[in-house]
Amino acid sequence: MSETKRWQNLRLLWSFVRPHRRTLALGLLLGLGATGASLATPLVTKSILDGLASSASIGPAVTLLVILLVAGSLVGMVQWILLGRLGERVVLDARSSMVRRLFRVRVGELAHRTPGELVTRVTSDTVLLREAAASSLVELVNGSIGLIGALVLMAMLDGVLLATTLVALAIVGVAVAVLMPPMAKAQEQAQGAVGRLGGVLEGALRAIRTVKASRAEARESSRVIVEAEESARQAIRAVRYEAGAYTAAGFGIGLAIMLILGVGAWRVGEDLLTVSALVAFLLYAFQLMEPVTTLATTVSGLQAGIAAAARIREVDALEVEPTDDSHPRALTSRRPIGELSTSALSFESVTARYAPGSAPAIQDVSLEIPRVGHTAIVGPSGAGKTTIFSLLLRFLNPDTGRLILDGTPLPDWSLTDLRRRIVYVEQDTPLVPGTLRENLLYTHEDADEEAIWDALRAVRLEERVKSLPDGLDTKLSTAVISGGERQRIALARALVGDPEILLLDEATAQLDGLTEAAVHEVIARIARTGAVLTIAHRLSTVIDAHQIIVLEAGQVRARGTHQHLLATDALYQDLVAALRIAAQPA
Repeated sequence: MSETKRWQNLRLLWSFVRPHRRTLALGLLLGLGATGASLATPLVTKSILDGLASSASIGPAVTLLVILLVAGSLVGMVQWILLGRLGERVVLDARSSMVRRLFRVRVGELAHRTPGELVTRVTSDTVLLREAAASSLVELVNGSIGLIGALVLMAMLDGVLLATTLVALAIVGVAVAVLMPPMAKAQEQAQGAVGRLGGVLEGALRAIRTVKASRAEARESSRVIVEAEESARQAIRAVRYEAGAYTAAGFGIGLAIMLILGVGAWRVGEDLLTVSALVAFLLYAFQLMEPVTTLATTVSGLQAGIAAAARIREVDALEVEPTDDSHPRALTSRRPIGELSTSALSFESVTARYAPGSAPAIQDVSLEIPRVGHTAIVGPSGAGKTTIFSLLLRFLNPDTGRLILDGTPLPDWSLTDLRRRIVYVEQDTPLVPGTLRENLLYTHEDADEEAIWDALRAVRLEERVKSLPDGLDTKLSTAVISGGERQRIALARALVGDPEILLLDEATAQLDGLTEAAVHEVIARIARTGAVLTIAHRLSTVIDAHQIIVLEAGQVRARGTHQHLLATDALYQDLVAALRIAAQPA
């Protein structure tokens, strides 16, 4: 890693600590106090030995030694608590920042990353960040000060022994400098493998029914274990380097003590050094073990924390949706139909693609969605149906052309106002963690109890909900909910607020005939006062639509009623024939 890159990463780590720099400074001061007490101990011990040799009073020195021990212990405990709190605050800030940003990231940005990998960044990476920010930084400073302080005091005792000690420490320094870069690389690769492991495991668990039905348990387990093995392999590499650094540090200190004993004994024999000075020097040599080994292991923790900080900051590089502050337009209250134009939504020569340079998902599309009525979009898979919805909700922005809501271009609406006007039921019909009530009020938090039960009755879920142990307050994680019931709950969630513009993506895909008929009634009711836009591969759900738009290869191929398209468009005829739908609706 280049020096420039290393300093950039250190600055990145510091960016997480900077808001808490006062607490960090206090922790450093406390650490200096504890280090000072530790450094003073050998000198006080020397004075006790000198007092014994000269038959002088050693009471004050012993008292001072006890005070240093008690004070150093208390200061160390306070520092430990303070830095522990600092570490948790850093973790909380990093997690809060990432969570807020992830929920504001554009949908297209998330498509290139698995949820499991992003969860790993919020969970395990922030733990590594805590160790680096709260412990490693302080230990690095304290260890450096302890090392320098001990060497200065050792120089005051005997220069020859100091030179002997520095030779041993030089060996440690070279070993650590050689081992740190590959150790940092191994730790970074291990963390990346953990992220991939989370992504693979999350995806497999989401499809657990398919996995079991396909007898693929062993296959999926192997895929996850491959990433776990890669993470373990890289982590073991890092441990080897860390063990090498730690061993080199211990060896260097042990070599220094052996040399000090030999050279020091010779100097005492030559009356060049007192026994008390040799004892004090040895105590400092033993004290060197802690800062030297601390520095060796601390650098390892810093490397892991720096790698974690870089992965966390990658989340900040994801493009987010604009905030409402950049769209001063206020939400207009829902006005009587007679005061509005006949079109709720318009596409004007819209072309859009999901990635720069890729083929257009839709191309030169122009269409109008009436303010009142049911508009259906049909076409083969990949024709661009879901892209239309993504553009309306601004999950995706057009390359060219424009979209208009109530006579105002979509970019001029704040996302809050836009998405308050347009209610969306997606194809996968996910339910959010929590109770059934919380799910039903998810789009309209201020709806009353009556609106909830009206929506449940509309999708024929009233009796089912009443049969649940806790009714509306039943936690969905503990209830057995079928695929069709999940879809109906999602529909009821959309109906709670009496939507003005309703988007339904395969809304009846998992419903039985009776419930599907009830949903058709709901669509017809909403279409009398608002706009309903549906996507369906089951054409039986759109036969009665006031307008049907046929898409093919990202372009509008035809539009009209069911009867008109059945008589004039070959693709629509093929779709109808493929699904064996009667030419005349029942």
